[in-house]
Amino acid sequence: MKKVELIFVPTPGAGHLASTVEFVKRLIHHDDRILVTILSIEWNSSGFADAYSEWLATSQPDRIQLIQLSPVDPPPLHLWTLAPEAFMYALIQSYIPHVRNAVTNILSMKSTSDSTRVAGLVLDLFCSPMVDVATELGLSSYIYLTSNASFFGLVLYLQALHRQNGSEFEYPNPENPNKDLGHLIPGFANPVPSRVLPSLMFNKHGSYTAFVKIAERFKDAEGIVINTFEELETYALSCFVNGQNPPIYPVGPVIHPDSLPHPELEQLQRDRIMKWLDNQPESSVVFLCFGSHGCHGPPQVKEIALGLEQSGQRFLWSLRMPETPLNDAAGAVHYKNPEEMLPEGFLERIQERGMICRWAPQVDVLGHKAVGGFVSHCGWNSILESLWHGVPIVTWPIYAEQQLNAYIMKEVGLAVELRLDYRGGTSDIVKAEEIEEGVRQVMDAGSEVRKKVKEMAEMARKAVMNGGSSFNSIGRFIEDMIANT
Repeated sequence: MKKVELIFVPTPGAGHLASTVEFVKRLIHHDDRILVTILSIEWNSSGFADAYSEWLATSQPDRIQLIQLSPVDPPPLHLWTLAPEAFMYALIQSYIPHVRNAVTNILSMKSTSDSTRVAGLVLDLFCSPMVDVATELGLSSYIYLTSNASFFGLVLYLQALHRQNGSEFEYPNPENPNKDLGHLIPGFANPVPSRVLPSLMFNKHGSYTAFVKIAERFKDAEGIVINTFEELETYALSCFVNGQNPPIYPVGPVIHPDSLPHPELEQLQRDRIMKWLDNQPESSVVFLCFGSHGCHGPPQVKEIALGLEQSGQRFLWSLRMPETPLNDAAGAVHYKNPEEMLPEGFLERIQERGMICRWAPQVDVLGHKAVGGFVSHCGWNSILESLWHGVPIVTWPIYAEQQLNAYIMKEVGLAVELRLDYRGGTSDIVKAEEIEEGVRQVMDAGSEVRKKVKEMAEMARKAVMNGGSSFNSIGRFIEDMIANT
């Protein structure tokens, strides 16, 4: 039996890297013919990526090879603050020669062996410009979309609209919400309000321009692999089977079964968290966690604390320190630990009813029987993890495409709406009363949202089982990929 090798190029972000590796593991477990090489792009701002790559290098299955590409000089860091998508596009462009050399070396080694052939490149969405590398070397290329099928609809819509308008979108005036008539985006049953579109759509510092270039390359791929499943996005997926797009392969939910390694999460801290949860009643704890980049300033932290206190619910709160000094009322404030941002006397008042930590083992927490609700930034990995464990979400998006993710979950009745259009880095404050109400709703044992999330959890698990929709889709991807070789 001849082997086929796929070469993966993930983006060096926590969610992208973790999702890619889990999909790789899913592939090789599905078919003994598959070998995989992962070309790892380094970017020194990601401590998680370094820890994860180190963990992968020591624990990878036999049929996965990890190659660390030589580092390049990154774009100026101020560009990351102004326009993260433009920063990532520039970084990926710098790595194209390194990827070309690495793939060429792999091909030259395989040319001496008649037992394995390279089938193609599987590229993260930000790496879509590397489609040209595959074409130059006579290989097929595929896009692995770590987000959802509805986001692919936005990719298609952006290209069409850019050809008409050629410029960034204008953010709607919050004082005239009725003028936001919405956008007819493929994959969405209803018009999508401008206020929930990703920030890159309005960014005039390069993010919009960069993402247009990224989106334009999707049509040149042999297929689009998406981390979703048919039962979750039935309507969206049906919209793309029209012969005008590359084949779509929904293969999710692709999630890591256990919490991933992180440089700031020690085993002692993890054990303390899990022991505290062991002592709580079933479905009694609301978990608050805002992702690898999610943190709040002192005014917002105080509102969260008051909202939790007023709700009367038990809680586990992953409270992260801001990476830079925060401008409080008195000017730049340097906090040594997160507890300094809490209201005076808060810890004494809540006592054993709540627990505050910096990093939490999210997957383990969501899978614990004591957890009954999740206040989340709505990153797609976090949404899939919550659905997998049947834990309903309260929507609090912060950055990237999280506003759109929150909107999708609210539209299908799988989340409690706190905010859909919140954006990090603004002066917007979510008040304690809003947080209290959101927490109360998500912890309602008899709510329709909780019922629907539990049903979706069953569908998610069936989708990846033998004979399930995503299991079959992976098989279809493998057969099509081999046929294209």
